[in-house]
Amino acid sequence: MIAALAGDLKREAERANQRRLLVLAGDRDRGVEAAYDAIEAVDADEGRVSIVSTREGFRFDRVAPRSADELLGRTREVVVLDCHDRFVPNALGRAAGAVDGGGLLVLLTPTLDDWPDRRDGFDESLAVPPFALADVTGRFRERLVETIRTHPGVAVVDVGGAKRGSRGRRPTIERDGLTDPPPSRSRSSPGRPATATFPGTVYDTCLTADQSRAVRALESLATPGSAVVVESDRGRGKSSAAGLAAGALALAGRDVLVTAPAFRNAAEVFARAREVVGAGGSGVGGTNSEDDRTVRVAGGGRVRFLPPVVAAELPDDPDCAIVDEAAALPVRLLERFLAAPAVAFCTTVHGYEGAGRGFSVRFRDRLAESEFAVRDVRLDEPIRYARDDPVESWVARALLLDARPAVPEAVAGTTVAEVDYRALPPDDLIADETLLGEAFGLLVAAHYRTEPNDLARLLDAPNLVARALVAGDRVVAVALLAREGGLDPETRRGMYEGERVRGNMVPDVLTSQLRDEAAAEPRGLRTVRIAVHHALRGHGIGSRLLEEVRDEFGEEVDYLSVGFGATPRLLRFWRRAGYRSVHLSTTRNDASGEHSAIMLRPEGDAGRALLDRHAVAFRDRERDALSDAHRDVDADVVRGALAACPASVSVDLTPHEWRAVIAASVGPGMYDVAPGAFRDLAVATLLGGTGNVALDDREERLLVRKVLQGRPWESVADELDYVSTAACMRALGSAVEPLVERYGTDLALAERDRFLDR
Repeated sequence: MIAALAGDLKREAERANQRRLLVLAGDRDRGVEAAYDAIEAVDADEGRVSIVSTREGFRFDRVAPRSADELLGRTREVVVLDCHDRFVPNALGRAAGAVDGGGLLVLLTPTLDDWPDRRDGFDESLAVPPFALADVTGRFRERLVETIRTHPGVAVVDVGGAKRGSRGRRPTIERDGLTDPPPSRSRSSPGRPATATFPGTVYDTCLTADQSRAVRALESLATPGSAVVVESDRGRGKSSAAGLAAGALALAGRDVLVTAPAFRNAAEVFARAREVVGAGGSGVGGTNSEDDRTVRVAGGGRVRFLPPVVAAELPDDPDCAIVDEAAALPVRLLERFLAAPAVAFCTTVHGYEGAGRGFSVRFRDRLAESEFAVRDVRLDEPIRYARDDPVESWVARALLLDARPAVPEAVAGTTVAEVDYRALPPDDLIADETLLGEAFGLLVAAHYRTEPNDLARLLDAPNLVARALVAGDRVVAVALLAREGGLDPETRRGMYEGERVRGNMVPDVLTSQLRDEAAAEPRGLRTVRIAVHHALRGHGIGSRLLEEVRDEFGEEVDYLSVGFGATPRLLRFWRRAGYRSVHLSTTRNDASGEHSAIMLRPEGDAGRALLDRHAVAFRDRERDALSDAHRDVDADVVRGALAACPASVSVDLTPHEWRAVIAASVGPGMYDVAPGAFRDLAVATLLGGTGNVALDDREERLLVRKVLQGRPWESVADELDYVSTAACMRALGSAVEPLVERYGTDLALAERDRFLDR
């Protein structure tokens, strides 16, 4: 019976060049047997079958759920996803994405009636201390089961054995999943554009007219000053088009730098580039792991991959850069690629690779303001399967891959006074697909890392709560909040001794890294994500949401907190919201390219004590770190972090140090005689904002770059646009004068007057 159903599904999928989903629900062992029967029935090529499971021992390619990223860029005839021991939502998206047109996606699940109430390995990851596994809910799977039972193209078979006494029951077909679609229409004819300059073999490889148009647009990367934006939904051949263009550019002698959130995201780019170079007979690449990320051409051209943070430096001066899955990278990092001679940004519009509107809203504005001549191209026609593929629409629905905020017209003009604060309990989200879609869509739109796992956390994690501002029935802002801390002494001791405690990010950093064993005792509420509708940014909506959160939770917790990739804008935003700096990471985040900041807002005595001691520790660390681990941190990030630190500092210089400072500022002395004294003055000035010390932005940056970070005079003068090194030195002396006025002792002031009176 299962074999016959699988054969019918496969034949229908092949006729329509679509995919079909077969759900085998019930006992796991029976499900595995049924999956083998289905694979044999459809006569699948064993080399194109993958099983995603925590268990081993299959005769097919086995991928662990945590390693499902390995499926990206691969095409499979059948993918079996074992959902019994550890059902990871991200793995579902990746498994479905690997199935080719005419193929089958097979899910092995517990009985659908029981599945939402079962707990597995993924649920254990949601049970963060002090919560237990019993506190995790099954709403995500409840919703998933509903989509399985109602979506077209989904077959469901109860294989039996999941309930007592049902072991011998024969499998039952609950849904056959057949849709009787029309035969697949042929794809559009790509052809070779009349004005194309790439070799004809490149265009012969294109599978659709969309892809051919994209390759034609990417030809402009051979011309400095050109930028190309390629957008598509998943499975439209965007990365393949980028790879074909990269290979052709390399054949023409260009050095093409490729980056993406991870190399696996760019695997298709390199596969297509190798084909082009190989067809041109010029490939000279090696086979070791490093050379797998480089395609070389005998004439000197090459295609090479570097991680985003490294690639943004444009090492070795590439002729052009290609950024794949650009929406999965933060805007501040993307902006650095505008220094390339020519650049392409390729991005998935909807999908777990990253659909952040930071790219489509904020970065597109920045690109339009640049000096590049920008070309846009969009790919709509699917390549690996036909339009109206039911598995594509089911995955998008089940994982909310197409979630998006309310349309701008529905919220435009909304003021702070017109919005209402409301809770978003998971039951309300489950009951209202529009509410869920708009709330989750805002989170996806605002953050480059929101993924299907986050949807499960939103609906099921006991430590998370969501709050929103709404205008009528439209969501205009949303905050995802995590309860942290309040941990027992044994857990705190383990954390201090190096154990990782999930879901307690701020207590973990303060305890394990900053060596405060008591830091996990106070109760905190961390803002994991906050998102404001892009049509309403800059109108005080986000600040209003934070104040509402504080009003609701301020008496329940000891402090509010946030951690984020530090930028000057974000540091200003959180400082205005009453949050204060306690930490700046020593290394950059691999994805964002930023140093991560942690800020606290105390709400009780325990929170104030926590902030006080960590603000002081932060002040003392930064005095030394800024000339060491933080020597390359952006000057405005340093200014923002120090301005938000509430710790005070007393300037206690010796008479000799004061004389050296005065001599270097208004007399004949040299800065190098007393750099430590200048550092004390700079820290005191920048902490908590300049207050009553009147310095302009450039003078503050000068204090950071030269005094605190110890950079060479020449580079400081160049960066801050002083006409000469001597002018930069004089500017530092002038900047120190108001510091002497503010902090100087009687001896210092007398010494200053001695020179000024001459």
